[in-house]
Amino acid sequence: MTRPWKPSTTIQASVALHAMAGAAVLFAPGWWPQALAAVAANQVLLTGAGLWPRSQLLGPNINRLPTSAAARNEVALTIDDGPDPEITPRVLDLLDAAGAKATFFCIGAQVTRHAALARQIVARGHGIENHSEHHLKLFAALGPRRMHREITAAQASIASATGRAPRYFRPTAGLRNPFLEPILARLDLQLATWTRRPFDTRCGNAAIVHGRLVRDLAAGDILLMHDGNSAPTLAGQPVILEVLPQLLATLRNAGLHSVTLANAMASHGDPSSS
Repeated sequence: MTRPWKPSTTIQASVALHAMAGAAVLFAPGWWPQALAAVAANQVLLTGAGLWPRSQLLGPNINRLPTSAAARNEVALTIDDGPDPEITPRVLDLLDAAGAKATFFCIGAQVTRHAALARQIVARGHGIENHSEHHLKLFAALGPRRMHREITAAQASIASATGRAPRYFRPTAGLRNPFLEPILARLDLQLATWTRRPFDTRCGNAAIVHGRLVRDLAAGDILLMHDGNSAPTLAGQPVILEVLPQLLATLRNAGLHSVTLANAMASHGDPSSS
């Protein structure tokens, strides 16, 4: 299944600019310095858009829940880089104790290694979505063929382990390039990033991580945490295990409910969530 790919306004303008620059060099060679400068400036813009995880400049990007979900006081807790056999089961227990649901953006190779744990995530009412096959640090620098392989391999790994193919994709660190959206459209996947990011792979201070997540917290937010690659606290515990009970209590006290991304989007009429 595919969905239509419509180049964003930024991409359309970039294509037009490159065409005009080429025509200028061909028919008015004296304009080549200006043409080169315009193309270089455009490349800087595209690179900057790819380095801004919440940007919509390169194509659709879900970084907040729809208004219908916000009206129900829903938020989406998303947890990246697992499943981790030491941390993820403890995260699941904390979520169960709070009656909360989360969406796990999983690495395909990790799902293959820990297929029973992936099935447990789904059996306990949570979602698993695509975080690429190998979580390459240079994912945003890949060409279209290798990027396609990373995404489709993770689709296959997750579907094989859980019986369900993901409908949402999140690239490594949220970074991407203009090749990504056409690939996602071909695979009927939606890019999903976040509203709030605590940098919990780098910061092991639970108070700081919690503060970043709850500052100006509002219904409709998509929150990011990590079970894989979670930074250690001073006591040596993965910071997610110290922060998550506090965060879930904060949500409860604010009257907010953590739901899976797929459920929030399905109520919005997103066909990719069904």
